[in-house]
Amino acid sequence: MTLRLDTAGPVATLTIDRPAKRNAMSYDMWSALPGLLDEVRRDDDVRVLVVRGGEHFSAGADISEFSTLRKGADGAAKYGEAVHNGERAIATLGKPTIAAITGFCIGGGCEIALACDLRVAAADARFGITPAKLGIVYNFTSTKQLVDVVGPAWAKQILFSGEIVDAATALRIGLVNEVHPADALEARVAQLSDTIAARAQVSVRGAKHIVNRITDGQHDEDDAVRALYDEAVHSPEYAEGVAAFLEKRSPRF
Repeated sequence: MTLRLDTAGPVATLTIDRPAKRNAMSYDMWSALPGLLDEVRRDDDVRVLVVRGGEHFSAGADISEFSTLRKGADGAAKYGEAVHNGERAIATLGKPTIAAITGFCIGGGCEIALACDLRVAAADARFGITPAKLGIVYNFTSTKQLVDVVGPAWAKQILFSGEIVDAATALRIGLVNEVHPADALEARVAQLSDTIAARAQVSVRGAKHIVNRITDGQHDEDDAVRALYDEAVHSPEYAEGVAAFLEKRSPRF
């Protein structure tokens, strides 16, 4: 098994588990992502998804497939479509996602991490996006994810150079939200995911939806956004949040 989906309470964990290849993503692994993410989407008990690796998050695409499945223009296009669909499955999940990044987070691995809402990294993690080393033009939507996170100047430097970026630089440029010692990463990700899972989910869903609309270029609220406000104030979570505040206790969402 190269991808594993486990659930513990309100938190699901998608583990990239191919240590012999430094968690390189194969065509079959990319192709499996939409189905796995659909499982997370359909499970109403799951509130947060954590994406993680092992010693390494993911060293990128499986280079051995470049001479087989990815050979020639048609093969490259088919492979690129699988990568795009896998990335979109993560990016469009309506639930919050956290990438727990260890070791190498390169190429397609970085693409997966950027598709997540939050990125928490170990201090020894390394990042890079390397299409310029392969004669590939990076996908538009994945480029947009990178620009949204680090801005156009750093996106250009990362893509033009293909250089590897250390965790301290990744934190400074906004590529990751937090950096922790490797032995503290798992505990921090668990704490953060549990915290988000304990919040009012109508608020979390609404925030994700609105932030995504803003990064997609929307500048003003519309009927769809106003419907989110309306859904919230008519929700049991709003009633519980107000009651808990007045009773000076923690809310039970």
